[in-house]
Amino acid sequence: MWSSFSASSSEAVRALNRRAFLGRTAAGMGSLALASLLNPGILKGASAPGLGGRGILDQLHFAPRAKRVIYLYQAGGPSHLETFDPKPKLAALHGQDMPESFTKGQQLAQLQGQALKCLGPQWGFQRYGQSGLEMSEHFQQLGGVADDLCLIRSMHTEQINHDPAHTFMNTGSIIPGRPSMGSWLLYGLGAETADLPGFIVLVSTGNGGQNQPIAARQWHSGFLPSRFQGVKFNSKGDPVLYINSPTGLDRERQSQLIGAVGQLNTLEHAATQDPEIITRISQYEMAFQMQASVPELMDVSKEPASVMEAYGATPGDGSFASNCLLARRLAERGVRFIQLYHRDWDHHGNLKGDIKTKIGEVDRPAAALIRDLKQRGMLDDTLIVFGGEFGRTPMSQGGSGRDHHIKGFSIMLAGGGIKGGMTYGNTDELGYAAVENPVPVHDLHATMLHLFGVDHTRLTYKFQGRNFRLTDVSGEVVKPILA
Repeated sequence: MWSSFSASSSEAVRALNRRAFLGRTAAGMGSLALASLLNPGILKGASAPGLGGRGILDQLHFAPRAKRVIYLYQAGGPSHLETFDPKPKLAALHGQDMPESFTKGQQLAQLQGQALKCLGPQWGFQRYGQSGLEMSEHFQQLGGVADDLCLIRSMHTEQINHDPAHTFMNTGSIIPGRPSMGSWLLYGLGAETADLPGFIVLVSTGNGGQNQPIAARQWHSGFLPSRFQGVKFNSKGDPVLYINSPTGLDRERQSQLIGAVGQLNTLEHAATQDPEIITRISQYEMAFQMQASVPELMDVSKEPASVMEAYGATPGDGSFASNCLLARRLAERGVRFIQLYHRDWDHHGNLKGDIKTKIGEVDRPAAALIRDLKQRGMLDDTLIVFGGEFGRTPMSQGGSGRDHHIKGFSIMLAGGGIKGGMTYGNTDELGYAAVENPVPVHDLHATMLHLFGVDHTRLTYKFQGRNFRLTDVSGEVVKPILA
């Protein structure tokens, strides 16, 4: 009987100690959360891996070249044949039957079963810079920074329709629900800013093309903890909903409220060990910090007139130009992954006129961004990526457009450890398939991670019994393009 009483007594003491420990820890963590709101520097370097600012990698796998990436995502499938990949042979065959040897047994989109006619390049090409980099004659501004650019002309992908192609380009998988590349980077390296998300998305819509939707899952964290997902800022109006404090609630009282909510959430986490509660705590704190940081970020009134002119930016217009300027400001503030979606590159008809319009929308601001970063000493550690989800067919659609195409297309890179003034890989003489140094999407992702000092095979997350990674089970670093 005594032994039974002794055992139950000991168990009760352990339970009491456990409750006391959890209660005191919760209160302590809640107080610490409140203190960190009032003094953001108090927790610098103190967060556990993956919980807050730090990523899971305590040490990089090799020396990094890049600290951040600005991905200028041209949504809709820009035609490589009017932008970065000159094809004089295709011009010579304009209007003639497409040789069956190229297309027999191949996957086509809307041209399946139709008579296939060659459509020559609708605009000329020009050589730029000391490197003689050949691009569209309409890239007059990007041509001015040609010696900083690397054109990969041998990209290829797996999905021929927009939404799954976006999903594959952004997540390395055709299956929705996988983490995006920005989420993987945050998961590995963490964020460098305490008052802005580490992964921010901006979307712009111009003219000259079909307006395809962009789904939020393209910047989602998938099965990674949700604190690693991208945050979309609105390009017009308030950048974030409810960014202003409610009427009658000052910052001090709001910080007390956030601290109290943090204590309650900490108690719940102690009881349930649900990792999403950690996300909830950190996101409440982040939202509070953003109420001060975001208005200052969006206020470009202190930017010199020469900078606004260089970008062609008009504050608050939601254009690609204004978003490029915001991207530079985000980069200065330590945002790790910045993704700008510019839509309307889907040219099934009126290709000649519409693609000139689209190039006109992006040429000046993209070049200004590169020059601006270079002038500020930031281009060397900022990776710039410019490209879409796939290319366009060498065959005409409706006589004046091009269909979706996955066998070969181009992408442009600059800065962040990339060798400038060069091309890599080639498509065949008609621009149909990547034949020289083909680069699949997983190779692009592996190369991006490599530039951040990360071995893509070692950045994994166990989910449903399997170790997943951004590059799935393949991927090679494209070493010839590295500076």
